[in-house]
Amino acid sequence: MAKIKVMVVDDSALVRKLMTELLNTDRDIEVIAQAPDPVFALEKLKKIKPDVITLDIEMPRMDGVTFLGKLMSTTPIPVVICSSLAEDGAKTTLEAIKNGAVDIITKPRMGVKGFLKESSMQIIDAVKGAARSRVRKRVKPLEIQAKNTADVILAHSNKSMTETTEKIIAIGASTGGTQALRDVLSRMPAVSPGILIVQHMPEKFTTAFAEHLNDLSEMDISEAKKGDRLIPGKVLIAPGGQHMLLKRSGAFYQVDVIDGPLVSRHRPSVDVLFRSVARYAGRNAVGCLMTGMGDDGAQGLLEMKNAGSRTISQDEASSVVYGMPQEAWKKGASEAQISLNKIPQTLLDACAGKRIK
Repeated sequence: MAKIKVMVVDDSALVRKLMTELLNTDRDIEVIAQAPDPVFALEKLKKIKPDVITLDIEMPRMDGVTFLGKLMSTTPIPVVICSSLAEDGAKTTLEAIKNGAVDIITKPRMGVKGFLKESSMQIIDAVKGAARSRVRKRVKPLEIQAKNTADVILAHSNKSMTETTEKIIAIGASTGGTQALRDVLSRMPAVSPGILIVQHMPEKFTTAFAEHLNDLSEMDISEAKKGDRLIPGKVLIAPGGQHMLLKRSGAFYQVDVIDGPLVSRHRPSVDVLFRSVARYAGRNAVGCLMTGMGDDGAQGLLEMKNAGSRTISQDEASSVVYGMPQEAWKKGASEAQISLNKIPQTLLDACAGKRIK
C-alpha cells in the first residue's frame, strides 16, 4: 500500500521539523515536502502533488485562508488546518472550513513542542482521514488513550420514552461534517423539530461555528449550555471539549453539558449523545450519522434504532469520508443510506412517520 504523501506548510521552522518527525513515525505516512509560506508551497506544487497538506493560517506573504481558496479553486488537495487561531474559535479559522479545509487541529500559542507530542494520534488520525476524503474543486470559498464507550458517561438502558407528539432529531458528524451541516441546516424550515448536533471540533471553536450556521438557517442555532431547552425550531450544537446529553424534565426536553473522558476517541462523542437520545426520547427521535472518519456514533445509532427511533446515515457517494456512516450500516443501525441533498427532507418525513425512501 502506497504511503500518504504530506506537505507541511508553516512559517515556523521548529513546527515544520516537529510535524515532519511526528508524521514520519507512522509507517503509512511520508512527509515529502515542507514550505515556510504559501508562495513557496505553490512553487513546490508545480512539481509534486501531495495527498494531504497541513497548513498554518498566520504566515508571511500570503495567509493560509487565501492559499486554501486558490488551491481548492484550481487543484483541490485535502487540507488539515493546524493553527493557533483555532484556539480562540476565530472567524478566520471558520473561513478556512468554508473554503474547503477537511479538519482543524488547535495549535497553542505556547508550548507547541509538548502539544505536538501529546496530540500525535489526533494529528495522525486527521491526516489519514483527510487522505481518504473526497475534495472537489470550488468556484467560491465556501497521548493515546483507550477507546472508551458511552458506558463511561451514561449506563445503557433498555427502557425508553414512549411515543409522544413532540419529535426531535439527533445528528452526528466528523470530517467533512462542517460543510454537510451547512447544506442540511440551510434547508430546514423554521418549524422543524428540535435538533441536537455533535460535530467533532476543537474546543472554543463551536461558538463561532454555531453563529455561522445561525446566519444561514431559518432555525435558531446556538452552542449548547447546561439546562438549555430543546424546542421546535431550535438547534443545539455540542461545545468542543464537552459531552452533550439529552435529558427529559417532565414534558420538556433539555440538555446537559458535562466533562468526562474521551468516548470513541472524542469529546464530544456522538455515541454519548445518541445513547441519551435512545433513553430519553426513544420512539420520538430520528437519528442521522453523517460523514466522518472512525466509528463514533455507529453503536449509539443502533441503540436508538433498538429503542424505536428512526435512523438514517449518509451514503458513500456524498460523504467526504465514508467511515462513521459505513460502520453504522454494517451494524444494521441505519434504516437507509441517504444522499446529502436528500437528508433534510428525509429527516422531516421520518419525524412525520412517513416511509424512508
